Amino acid sequence: MNRWAWPGVALALALLAGALWGADRARWDWQPALAAAQPWRAFTAAGVHWSPMHLAMNLGATALLAWLGWRAGAGPREALAWALAWPLTQLGLLMQPTLLHFGGLSGVLHAGVAVLIWRLVRHSHPRERAIGLALAAGLLLKLALEAPWRGATRAVEGWDFALAPGAHASGALAGAVAALLICGWTRHD
Repeated sequence: MNRWAWPGVALALALLAGALWGADRARWDWQPALAAAQPWRAFTAAGVHWSPMHLAMNLGATALLAWLGWRAGAGPREALAWALAWPLTQLGLLMQPTLLHFGGLSGVLHAGVAVLIWRLVRHSHPRERAIGLALAAGLLLKLALEAPWRGATRAVEGWDFALAPGAHASGALAGAVAALLICGWTRHD
């Protein structure tokens, strides 16, 4: 099994974020009004960040998710599911028409967490399944507390960028669907 596929997706995300840092955000971010005319934004939006803090937090989370996936043995199928969920995350934002601009890795990272949860829950070892179920409970609680139905963005004290809870929910859903489609119901060793 190629254990480097999962960290490879994380590296691609981090490289995109680095490449787009300082670029014209309006040229690369997610804008629902341009979704059909400029579909590449479903990919590039993940690399757009609004502040150094935003970028640093997401790069740290990307590194952590890369390590967790590698440690859990996520392979090429899980990496493919995460990659498929990448653009689907932004497409889910069409459900929030008041979110006119979006950028950042957080939605795609939530997709990766959902894929990783799927892998762990489908594991043949009870300890791995328990970890997956605990992560699933934590993710569902986090998404419920963020309440994406209450608005497109939310200010968080001490952060210099707005949180987009809908991106987190969209990413988690995209990741779960992609994992189901690509990884299926098979158990993992």
